[in-house]
Amino acid sequence: MKTKNNIAYIPIILQWALNAALVVLALILVILLGKETIYIFGFINDGEHLTKIDLLEALLIYFLYFEFIALIIKYFEAHYHFPLRYFVYIGITAMIRLIIIDHESPSDTLIYSGAILLLVITLYIANSNLLKRES
Repeated sequence: MKTKNNIAYIPIILQWALNAALVVLALILVILLGKETIYIFGFINDGEHLTKIDLLEALLIYFLYFEFIALIIKYFEAHYHFPLRYFVYIGITAMIRLIIIDHESPSDTLIYSGAILLLVITLYIANSNLLKRES
């Protein structure tokens, strides 16, 4: 009987460890978001030697940090549940960044575009009534 009580604490301990790790990750992401903000403002003020592609890449990285922070916030607001659509948003943003950065091969760009289309379809299905949870 004592063993069952000890085993019952394992999920609680793991949940606390996960929550602590996510809080630390959120703090790191906030710091990186601040550094990226400083970089973007520096680019705007003195952007003679950088290209517009560099600015666009920095903005997309900024949005990725922002989306990960929003995902962590939603995790705590949804009582320890990661909503699927936030992962899809992050995937779409990452694929767009990849197309902007690596657009040398037309076939690769077409494949990346197909991946974005697949993610958008996934987002549509996830937001439709097909996957809604019953309360």
